[in-house]
Amino acid sequence: MTLESLERIRTYSVLINDRRIPQLISWYVKTLQKAIDIIWKNVGWKIVPPRVVESKNKLSVKISLKLHQPTIPKSSSFKRSLRNELMKDNPYASHWVDAVIRTAYSIMEGWRKRYLRGKARRVKPRVTRGFARCKITLMKVDYEKKTIRITLKPYEYIEVSYADAWFFERVNGWRIGEVILKDNRVLIPFKKVEAVEINDIMVWDCNELELTGFSPKVGFIHVDLRPLITTRIICQGRRSKAQEIASKKLRIGRKLLEKYSGKERNKCSDVERKIAVQIVRAFPSAMHVFERLNKEDMISKGRNGSKWLRKRIARISWMNIIREVKRRAIVKEVNPKDTSKTCSRCGCKVKDPRGQIFKCPRCKLVIDRQKNASVNIYLKKMGFPHCCKWWDEVVKPLIHHELWVGVALMGTKPMIWSPMKGDLMAVKPKAYIGLSKPM
Repeated sequence: MTLESLERIRTYSVLINDRRIPQLISWYVKTLQKAIDIIWKNVGWKIVPPRVVESKNKLSVKISLKLHQPTIPKSSSFKRSLRNELMKDNPYASHWVDAVIRTAYSIMEGWRKRYLRGKARRVKPRVTRGFARCKITLMKVDYEKKTIRITLKPYEYIEVSYADAWFFERVNGWRIGEVILKDNRVLIPFKKVEAVEINDIMVWDCNELELTGFSPKVGFIHVDLRPLITTRIICQGRRSKAQEIASKKLRIGRKLLEKYSGKERNKCSDVERKIAVQIVRAFPSAMHVFERLNKEDMISKGRNGSKWLRKRIARISWMNIIREVKRRAIVKEVNPKDTSKTCSRCGCKVKDPRGQIFKCPRCKLVIDRQKNASVNIYLKKMGFPHCCKWWDEVVKPLIHHELWVGVALMGTKPMIWSPMKGDLMAVKPKAYIGLSKPM
């Protein structure tokens, strides 16, 4: 048993009507874009040549995805000049300028990471949404009266109360983070750090129709994802009809498209949340280990030439499920490289595995492909090498010990079926199917 710290974060909104907030937001967005413009003009570009790397007594050449890499200026002199420039047109407290600078650097760092991964172009980021992130030094929280005092100008404040809010009992005793101001509401993040006991490790292999898990204490677990796929297909059909109307009637079609797109997003996120909740409830004291997947590469034309397969992969949102599990339990991620191609018993790598059954040419192991991948993920997380003796003692007795977990869309408890007695066996087809049965 080990102890891990888990930070729980919940964000709720409180309605507020104050004419000063829209004025603050308009100034904040304008100043934020000005700060981004100044930082963008001073971004340096350096050429990164290929590197020669030695691994396993072999020399290999590594070439970065981007030959020209940006460097964001972070010197104290540059930040001082940036702050002095933004303070010229500042009617509010000086800490608001510091909040703008920090948000601008956060946006630029996010753009740089996405650019180096090939997910963003060499284009200056632009602020399109109205908001104002309040710095913690501009806030004074009274946990007894349940109020937040936000400083706008010297001796000028806005007071937000959440004492009568519907979520008060959920966050009683939690700490408050930096709030975000919108036009008519305030987003309040509540934080709480808990010590969680870890008694088991659950590893999960992400597939199209299910999540296949493995644990030496439980065995193999199958979480059904078909309700999510069904919801996605139904909502996409309705959205496609709205797109047809939008191509003919622009105003009506746009409203319908926004309506059905919002319904699809809400319904799918609801199913994803229920899947994550039931995974955590079924295994409350476990650490969950997932694959670090890159869905954009999986659905790109360069990596996957099959349009039919790209559509099927796009229906599943594994990252949303993992994100929901992270909010409720300890989650770790591992590199998914070769987890489906490597034999979990002897470590033999099969170059082109096909079908649902994995067959090892070295040790003659025949196992379900998803179960094989989940065992490999467990070995990666624990740092264990492939060992035939360990596999025969630990995994082999659990091959037929399977637990099926479904999604109770209308209930509060997970649907758990009893373990199966054996694998599904293929049925020999009858020659007279579709014809008159012989006498």
